[in-house]
Amino acid sequence: MAEEEDLKLEETQQPKKRNKLLLFGIGGGVVLLLIVLGLWFFLSGDDESAGESVATETTEMSTSADPATKSEAYYVGMPRPFLFNLPGANRTRLVEIKVQLMVRGSEDDVLVRKHIPLIEDALLTTFSGADEQKMTTQAGKDELRQLALLNVQNTLQPVTGHKVVEKVLFTGFVMQ
Repeated sequence: MAEEEDLKLEETQQPKKRNKLLLFGIGGGVVLLLIVLGLWFFLSGDDESAGESVATETTEMSTSADPATKSEAYYVGMPRPFLFNLPGANRTRLVEIKVQLMVRGSEDDVLVRKHIPLIEDALLTTFSGADEQKMTTQAGKDELRQLALLNVQNTLQPVTGHKVVEKVLFTGFVMQ
């Protein structure tokens, strides 16, 4: 009789354990599914919104520019950052500037890539002649960017026959 009661107790405990395992398994599966769906939602959402913002910027830029520059924007990065010493009032500072050039159309992209050494020379000449005090302010950096654009355009115009570079962009700026 005692053996029958022990068997009945064991039989009633096993379904409870199975129910708990089944419940935890389903719960874990749901949590895993939610994580996967969340990652998919966030990653795919960023790609779509980034694509829309790039398309919007390209559309805005092409409608605001003259008809000759309505082609697609290309960004050409300089192969090396510009690293130079800048004499200051109290001490000499080390400056590193990473630059990308914005051009319109694949033809201008090819031209800029072809003349990178000439562009690097014009940019390094412009940067090394800059004033330390101006480079510490945002307005001074903007002025330096505009001066670099003018120098690059003036350097490339005799070689290419037209203004190839539309903007000079600083993608990195460190001054120590």
